[in-house]
This record gives sequence, structure tokens and C-alpha cells, in this order.
Amino acid sequence: MVEIRPFQALHYNDALVGKDLSKVITQPYDKIDAEMLDEYYKRHEYNFAKLILPKEENRYDMAAKRLKEWKEREIITRDKEPAIYVYTQEFELRGKKYTRRGFIAAMRLHPFEEKVVLPHEKTHKGPKEDRLKMLRATKTNLEAGFVLYRDDGRVKEIINEVIKSAPDFYGVDDYGTITRLYRVNDYEKIRTIQNVLKDEQVVIADGHHRYETAVYFRDEMRTKVSNWKDNNAFNYRMTYMVSLDDPGLVVLPTHRLLTKVKIEDKHWERIKECFSVEEIDINEAEDFLKDNRNTNAFVVYQDGKAYGLVRSKDVSKFMNEEWSEAYRSLDAVVLREVIFKILDVKDPKIDEDIYYERWVEDAMEKVDKGVAKVAFLLNPTPPEKVLEVAKHLERMPQKTTDFYPKVISGFTMMPVDENEVL
Repeated sequence: MVEIRPFQALHYNDALVGKDLSKVITQPYDKIDAEMLDEYYKRHEYNFAKLILPKEENRYDMAAKRLKEWKEREIITRDKEPAIYVYTQEFELRGKKYTRRGFIAAMRLHPFEEKVVLPHEKTHKGPKEDRLKMLRATKTNLEAGFVLYRDDGRVKEIINEVIKSAPDFYGVDDYGTITRLYRVNDYEKIRTIQNVLKDEQVVIADGHHRYETAVYFRDEMRTKVSNWKDNNAFNYRMTYMVSLDDPGLVVLPTHRLLTKVKIEDKHWERIKECFSVEEIDINEAEDFLKDNRNTNAFVVYQDGKAYGLVRSKDVSKFMNEEWSEAYRSLDAVVLREVIFKILDVKDPKIDEDIYYERWVEDAMEKVDKGVAKVAFLLNPTPPEKVLEVAKHLERMPQKTTDFYPKVISGFTMMPVDENEVL
């Protein structure tokens, strides 16, 4: 059972900063490089990067100190009433305009084995340790997680109604995405959304490390707070939730490039045992992939030529019998387990044996310049497939999903200290 609750968000004081938060909002902490961090620091005295990624060596203490100071000086204020927050992102991609619509709420935490909140990616120790230290220091969800849920149409109706009014906050990020935030205090609307979600499972789209960190922090707090209750805020996580069928839910492909091997004649012979192969115009690569998106299809680019591959035979002999059919059917899995094995590529190291690229042009350029020997172009993974695989508690291969755009940080925060209840 997915349980969500309204919460009293911390946010920038519009009387001091304004409703336009363009100069203070940021990309998620893990997407901010050193150059971007410098730019954020220069952009505004109270830029959100100074909370989520302080430059100082004692970054966790500094984040807590700043947060306290900004609240005391009313740079950051708090809503008086609990609310959920409709959150939309308007963006352009490859000449087409989209609007992703969702909402931010406090979502009850569940360890993955409870099969309520499902992961789809593997996590790593370093990022979890970093965010746990930040969470312990600030006792605040500074950034929202991002999950996908199944809507029966009722949430969509509420969101469509809410966004007819003026937003409470808005901002344009570094890539031109326009984010708008709308408070929803209406009890009936909130209850309807709660009812839609109560019998569902959700899958994490982005923020696996922060989610696992939040569960660990919850368990820590339960040992410290002897009389904790279900409504203690540390049992929840501030979460951005988007419907699986939202028209603005965009997943981009991540193309694979090998640096040390390419496909030779002997490899083509074996590949043709499982795939049909035809030479195509590289400018038609994306159309080829789109036309064959209902099966396993790839475009190979090497030596200035492009080849379209479509799976023509069953490849289960290459797969682990314990894997679900949903997992076996993933393009990234078929590429790894069939074609890469034919090429004798096993556990390639990033930036040494393999590169990952979002755009076809960038993948081609790396091959043309000799940085890589061959590129494998893929279709994006459908959101429904992400949930299907996650229901088996299977983790997808690295870089299988790329949800675009990222959830912008700086619009809402949620306190999760010992005394906070929802």
C-alpha cells in the first residue's frame, strides 16, 4: 500500500526572493559539476547549491548552519497549512514541446523487500554515505525523490484543474525547462489522490541512493525516538510522483560505445544467427529504431557505415534462467548478453572500455574521431517496462533509463527531525 500525506513545505520566501526562483534553483546535487557549482555560487547569494553541495570542507555542518540561518533570517519560510504541491515541467526536446505533470507529497518509506516502493537500478556505497551525512546534519529532505505510479485518470483531472490558476512559484533552469509549483490544500483533492495510490506499487525513476538513505535514516531515528509514531515525518520521504501514462514522461535512450573492439567478419557471422542485418543511412537510424521498437533492435555505427539489426530468433540460450522474461527482453540486456558476448566484451569499465552517450550525433562523433571503435544505438526503455522489471525486484543494467528532464531542486523541502509529525 502506497501512503502519501500532505506536508508543510519549507521554501524560499517570495517576499524576499520573489516567485521567480530562476536564480536560486539548481540541478540535482549529483548532476552539478565543479564548473556548474561555481556558476551557482555566483548567480545568487542564496542559491540552493549552497545547501545541497557546499564548497566548504565541512560541507554537512555548513549545510545545516546555512539552513538554520536562512530560516532565522526568513530567507526560507514555511507553509502554515499542510499541502501537496503540483509540479510541472515544460521543456523542448528535438524540436518537440512537452509538459511533464506530477505532484510532490510525503510518501511513506518501505524497504524494497516489502515490494511497495520498487527499485530498478543498483546503488553504490559512496553516494549513500554522502547523503546520509547530509540528512543527519540537516534533518531535512532537501531534494525530492522521483517515482512513477499508475493513475486511473482522477489525479490527471485534479492536476489539469489546479494548473489553470497562477503558480505559487516558477523558474527556468540552465537547460530552458520551465518548472511551476502549485499548492493544493483542498482536503477532498488530497484524499482522492491518496485513494488512487493506496492499492498501487510505485517504481523509483530517479533518486535510488537518496531513497535507500532515507530508509536507513528512518531506522536510525526509530532507535533514537523511543515513542515514535506512524505519523513521525522521518517515516516519510518528500517525493515527486508522475503517472506512467503522462504524455510528458520522457525516457531518453543511452547509447553504448566500445573503445577497444569493433565488429569483424567473424563476429557478423555469429550476429546474423540471431539478428537480421541491413545497411542503412545513418540519418535514418532513429526512424529505424522507432519502427522496430516492439522488438530488440539496434543500429551499429562503425567505419562510417550504419547497420540496422533486428532480433530474428530466440536468444534465451544466452540468458540466465532465473531472470524474468521482462528482464530478458530489455534491449540493454540483449545487447550485453548476446552481442557483447559475441565480441568477448565482459564487465567493460566506464571511460576505459565503454562510453555512454545520450545523443546519436555525439555517439557518431566519438566513432568518427577514433575515440571509440563502434557505437550501438538503442531505443529508450518504455516506462511500463521499468515497472514490469521492478516488480520482480530485478535491477536493470547501468544506464538503461534516462528520465528527462531532471527534477529541479530548490522549490520545496521537508523537515524530518525528531519532533516533526505529519
